[in-house]
Amino acid sequence: MESNLNKVLNMNRQQLSGQLYKYTNVVKGWQYRWFSVDAQEGLLSYYLCEPTGDESIPQPVGNAPRGQVHLAGAVICPSDEDSKTFTVNCASGDMMKLRAGDARARQEWVDGLRAVVESHSNSTGTALPPREQLAAHDAFGAARQQLQQTELSNAALARAIENLTEPVSPTDPDLLMLKALSAASTHCLLQCLGLLQRHQEFGPDSRLEQSF
Repeated sequence: MESNLNKVLNMNRQQLSGQLYKYTNVVKGWQYRWFSVDAQEGLLSYYLCEPTGDESIPQPVGNAPRGQVHLAGAVICPSDEDSKTFTVNCASGDMMKLRAGDARARQEWVDGLRAVVESHSNSTGTALPPREQLAAHDAFGAARQQLQQTELSNAALARAIENLTEPVSPTDPDLLMLKALSAASTHCLLQCLGLLQRHQEFGPDSRLEQSF
């Protein structure tokens, strides 16, 4: 564990990097990406990647990252669905669902990312003890997973309404209202969870007001 932390928190090199699967959406599913961590800046970036049988030989496509997120205040949570999947739940409200090659690789990523999160959270004033920080990580991660399931249920509800046949119409005002309220409520809960994560990161100050 300690050697992994020393590796991750090396401020001169991007030590934590490798190939992971990233869940895109219900249609596209899992996409192969190359991920790297800038420990000094607290950034997790990912690139388009050519699949390869040897994970020690990266095949990123292009020099510009496909996307990146800030890790300060993020929640890194192993998934209960299998031994390879984990989520990165950012203070901004963004979420990445990732899958490593095996259980050991997942643990290395989780430990490494949590080390970077802790480093940058401490530098911005987070005062929670390590044990309470882990408890908060797990609680936020569990809440995020429940909301992910809710999003999937909302999508299933919308499809069921759209596929209705006579005598029930998919344009029935009550059904359209149900679909809209379901989606809006889930979006509101996701926003609230993001605000709670910012609250944990910065405390009850004016920075929360900038989120509205």
